[in-house]
Order: sequence, then C-alpha cells, then structure tokens
Amino acid sequence: MFETLLTELDARGVATLTLNRPDKHNAMSGEMLVELKQVAAQLAEDDAVRVVVLTGAGKSFCAGGDLGWMRAQRDMDPVTRGREARKLAEMLQALNTLPKPLIGKIQGNAFGGGVGLACVCDVAIGVDGLTMGLTETRLGLIPATIGPYVVARMGEARARRVFMSARLFPAQEAVDLDILARSVPLDALDDVVEGEIVPYLTCAPGAVGRAKALVRKLGPRIDDEVIDHTIAELVACWEGDEAEEGIRAFFAKEKPNWGQ
Repeated sequence: MFETLLTELDARGVATLTLNRPDKHNAMSGEMLVELKQVAAQLAEDDAVRVVVLTGAGKSFCAGGDLGWMRAQRDMDPVTRGREARKLAEMLQALNTLPKPLIGKIQGNAFGGGVGLACVCDVAIGVDGLTMGLTETRLGLIPATIGPYVVARMGEARARRVFMSARLFPAQEAVDLDILARSVPLDALDDVVEGEIVPYLTCAPGAVGRAKALVRKLGPRIDDEVIDHTIAELVACWEGDEAEEGIRAFFAKEKPNWGQ
C-alpha cells in the first residue's frame, strides 16, 4: 500500500510502522512525508490499534532529509519551499498528536528529521552505539519544523547543548538529553520495547488517548501559529547566502566558506 513504509498489526493490536528505505538510510523523501501523515491518520482512526511502534529497516533509523529532496529544493521558489516544509511539519504534528501510544524503537543512527521523529514518540528506546545529531546548521539551515518537538522533549536548556552546533552525540548523551528513555544492547532492544508495550494493553484505550491529549495540552504550545513560524524561519534560511553556500559545498563534498 505504501512505497516507503511497512505496516504490520499483531493480534494484540500492536502496530509496527517501519521506515522502509534502508538503501537510503531511511532518509525522508517528499513521498515518505506524505505517507507518514497518511498512515498516522489511518492508525488514529483504527479502533483495533492499541499501541504503535515506530522503527526503521536496516542499520539506520533515519538519516534526516533525502538528498534528492534537498537538491530539488535549491531550485524552488519560496512558496514551493514553504509547501515542502509544511509536509514535514504536518507529518510530525500528526504523529505527535496520534491518540495512541507511540513507542520509538530506534535501532540505528538518527540525524536531523530523524531526531525529530524520535522526539514525537511518547517514549524512545535506542541501541547502544547509535549516533544522533541536529546537523542542519552545517548546511546554513536550522532545525526549524522539528524544533517545537525537539525543545518540548529536551527542554530549552538541554536543547541549547546540541540545537545550534550540529555536534554529533552518542546514545548515552541522547539519554541525558531526554531524547531517549534508555539505551540498550541491540539484542535487548525487542524485549525492552515489549516492556513498554505491555502496560498499555491493560489500560482503557480511550482513557490512554485522552490522557495523551491532556499532557500535550499541558506541555509547550505547538499550534498552527508555532508551526507557521517554523516554516517561515526555514524558508528564510533557504533564501539566504549561507544555505546556498552550505548546500553547494555539501554536494560538492567541499568545506563551505565558513568551515574550519
């Protein structure tokens, strides 16, 4: 049914949603963004679904934005760039407000938008040895549309440690930053995720959904105004000289003019 995703539902009502572009390190293309939003809507409406597990096929969880998608944006006008940014923003909001528990099974590296996906999970369990990073500023861009979810998860003080520097960090630091709840050996990942699933199967599904909506209401504001602001900020970056130089240097495999 989907070109970039795999979905599976077991007899207990546990749905597994797998990013399925392993040859591209599950980088998010425009198509994947649309499909993720669609599947979030389907899972939300399916009364048979009690819990959703989000994971990736292959060695990487999600490498962020697809290179082809980024390359295409270089030649877009601001309005079209805004539409592309909105695809990511709306997908993240659909997953963030999913009225089912969303458990991240982070089996490999996550960068940029991949960190954003981990942050919209209600709980994320990662493997020892993975690497994460918000790498956008290396390209003259900013982690804009993922920003509300990253800051909601980490808090402002923790986010400042990694939000602007593009520094890569290991699994244990991701735990310290509150992106991951735990970091475990690969051979323990399935069991630990199962331990997160089982308690929900004893709870009233409607009450779980209402509780999740309440905690989101009580948390940092992420509404249309906030989302529109993040899109405008990203489009403004794309229009600047730094993004032009950063993207050029990235594809040319050169250091940008500010690089050391």
